[in-house]
Amino acid sequence: MRLIRGLYNIPTDFCGCVATIGNFDGVHLGHQAILQQLKKQGEKHGLPTVVMMFEPQPREFFAPDQAPARLANMSEKLQDLASFGIDYVLCLPFNQKLRSMSADQFIQSILLDGLKISHLIVGDDFRFGCDRTGDYQLLQKTGSESGFSVEDTKTFELEGERVSSTRVRTCLSANDLESANTLLGRPYRMSGRIGYGRQLGRTIGVPTANVILQRNKLPMTGVYAVKATEITVAACHESSVQDQDGKTVEWQGVANIGVKPTVAGTPEPSLEVHIFDFSDDLYGKRLTIEFCQKIREEKKFNGLDELKAAIDNDMQVARNFFCN
Repeated sequence: MRLIRGLYNIPTDFCGCVATIGNFDGVHLGHQAILQQLKKQGEKHGLPTVVMMFEPQPREFFAPDQAPARLANMSEKLQDLASFGIDYVLCLPFNQKLRSMSADQFIQSILLDGLKISHLIVGDDFRFGCDRTGDYQLLQKTGSESGFSVEDTKTFELEGERVSSTRVRTCLSANDLESANTLLGRPYRMSGRIGYGRQLGRTIGVPTANVILQRNKLPMTGVYAVKATEITVAACHESSVQDQDGKTVEWQGVANIGVKPTVAGTPEPSLEVHIFDFSDDLYGKRLTIEFCQKIREEKKFNGLDELKAAIDNDMQVARNFFCN
């Protein structure tokens, strides 16, 4: 899969595509149904598939303080899309220029001139253009005049309710990992490179790997029994994204995910993982952390002795979980 950042990076020999537009946060079962729909149309038209998205996401641009926590950072999202065989991801910067673009300009400059689109898949409630004046009906009308077809996304439901990123976030915040995993079609996970943290764990005999999350908000917090996997393939480059098929052995451990204060006192999302019976150097490597069971809520302790006792108990609970 190839990542294209900005219209100006679309290859000059690009000959058209079938495309869909969305955030694809978490790439849950509903998203996966759309991707299958997209691939089917790609085969029908004999054209590459394109997922178009925006950075930042529109809600983050208009109201950053009110925007929900992402289920996946950009790297994780690209990795998931690559695993479904998508040919291209077009990532456009959502800025004042794009926000001010009229619906007609959006269709002409992005869909027609940029992507040379043949078929578009979007929800029938999709809105675009300045002040959200563009809608599904405008796309259909312009498409019939300009030579591209428009198809609405099929609603994917479980237990009579639409599968959505909001629904997954609700499950995670309610400590319902099982339901979140069902909606995602896989265990919930986060990934990132290992960087240097405060190294407090070493002082109490429990070294931890500090996973750099690249996100501003967290969809969940607490202490969890986890599985950790090192990703050995350079999975996400600027121009090419590969499926994660080069993985090493899976480890078990315990992790704390939450918001810790920085030196300046600004909240900073943090994921620290202690891997059982492991002593190798992980700095600079990339880990995927799969959350298996919540042990307790995050807590501030009165001194290192109290912290050490809590961590010892967390590790025993996690070990018992993996033994059962």
